[in-house]
Amino acid sequence: MAVNASKTSLLRAISKRGYAVCPRLVGDTSPISVNVLDNNLVVATACATVPVSRVSIVLRAGSRNESYDTLGTSHLLRLAGSLSTERSSAFAIARHIQQIGGTLTAWGDREFVGYTVETTSDNVETGLSFLQDLVQPAFKPWELKDNIKTLKNQLDAVTTEQRAIELVHKAAFRSGLGNSIYIPRFQLGQLSSESLLHYVANNFSAGSAAVVGVGIENNTLTGFAQNLNFPSGGSGGKSASSNYYGGDARKDTAGHRAVVAVAGEGAAASNQKEALAFAILKQAVAGKPTKRGNLSGLFGEAANCAGDAPVSVKGLNASYSDAGIFGFVASGDSKDIGKAVDFLVRALKSGSIAEKDVQRGKAALKASIISKYSSDSGLIKEIGRQAALTRTVLEADTLVAAIDGISVQQVQAAAKKVAGSKLSVGAIGNLSNVPYASDLK
Repeated sequence: MAVNASKTSLLRAISKRGYAVCPRLVGDTSPISVNVLDNNLVVATACATVPVSRVSIVLRAGSRNESYDTLGTSHLLRLAGSLSTERSSAFAIARHIQQIGGTLTAWGDREFVGYTVETTSDNVETGLSFLQDLVQPAFKPWELKDNIKTLKNQLDAVTTEQRAIELVHKAAFRSGLGNSIYIPRFQLGQLSSESLLHYVANNFSAGSAAVVGVGIENNTLTGFAQNLNFPSGGSGGKSASSNYYGGDARKDTAGHRAVVAVAGEGAAASNQKEALAFAILKQAVAGKPTKRGNLSGLFGEAANCAGDAPVSVKGLNASYSDAGIFGFVASGDSKDIGKAVDFLVRALKSGSIAEKDVQRGKAALKASIISKYSSDSGLIKEIGRQAALTRTVLEADTLVAAIDGISVQQVQAAAKKVAGSKLSVGAIGNLSNVPYASDLK
């Protein structure tokens, strides 16, 4: 059967493709409009003049909402972006999206599951018609069975560093935010269609969702949002609160390498000033003066003091709606990693941060935010998370001004909070020389 794509003028196709990859200048941010519908669904649009329109549905249905029996459900919700829905088959969705040169992707974390469609501006209506289907997935048993191999491949592709981060969350929060964003292997093939649909009914609701767009008119997106049919019975995304505990979560594996994530208590996103103070602190103690360069600040100095052994260090800062963690992830040879972790923990526990480092951290954070807001792909995720979490979206200038308003004392208070908290350790690899959380002073 002939498809429309084969009838498209070659020059027109090349022209559109060229427009699609043409970026805006860094710092060129778009004004953002936010409105809340009668059903409490938030709609946010950045009306950028770009040839590619992006629209996302963001739902507060991340892994923190899972119980022990439903672990891995949010991973399957991300996979559902390529499965059949109640109205459309997987083949029909893929075929029609590809015909218009668009893409349909899914993403998620501990708080959210999001679905994003990208099309040229003149085909946005077609993209939206299939995007709306994803809030009513079907989870057909034969499709779930056929995709077990896909899930296994995705688990095999998870990096050791990411596994260490998952383990440190488990050590810090136990359940809730401690739930992994990846399905555990013992759950492969165990989640039924009924349990998945029950999870969707409890977590997909207008009051816990946001519809956001870049390069689309607010009136168009509002009309689309008003026609969304969410499953009945949604709880409004009121997930159980997660408390910070601290402790150890370790997994020994063969080899001579080890990856260790160490974190203390951080800030909740609901406390904007403290969350910004921790974001500045991360840039101050673990920022890079140049892209792909060596770490500067306390973590960089601590890594250098650990000796000549090559140890990779990255900062770790995660702020969720009601809790957060802050620390570092170190990877290296197992015989050297213990010494490196010891020096890095001393830096983390020092609780001291110089004013010059704070100013450098502010500059780096502002540059990062402006870069996100001036990139369409970065902007849509940023406004999607904000809209779903806080029911509003901050303009780039407002956020930059808020960063300038954070004092050195507030950043130092954040450092002292981490220093005074119980540490959490998530480690994977050859752990013969990796200390336990109780041994880190």
